[in-house]
Amino acid sequence: MHFCFTGQYTPRALNSIMENPTVSRYEAAKKVVEAAGGKLISMYSTAANGPGVLMIIDVPDPNMAPAISGVVVAAGTLSNVTLTRLFTQDEIVQVRQKAIKVREAYTPPGG
Repeated sequence: MHFCFTGQYTPRALNSIMENPTVSRYEAAKKVVEAAGGKLISMYSTAANGPGVLMIIDVPDPNMAPAISGVVVAAGTLSNVTLTRLFTQDEIVQVRQKAIKVREAYTPPGG
């Protein structure tokens, strides 16, 4: 299952990064995702809401994404972390087919 993982570096993490500017954060991220049985698909730096990170990860167990998030936050590396479940186009087709099955049972407000 694919997830988009975003967060902003804490001041402590930023100071450490500035003290060691050639150390790859990609390798650290890859290591923790792989320890969770997943794969780091891509990783980008962000600047919009403060220096941060955006990663696309693929984990076989959906519970591992919040586990990774919890480890990183508890370590004091990131704050304002968000996880967004991403769906492949094949998965969306399955969701749409299931929606058709339950549509008849739903009564909208005022209906």
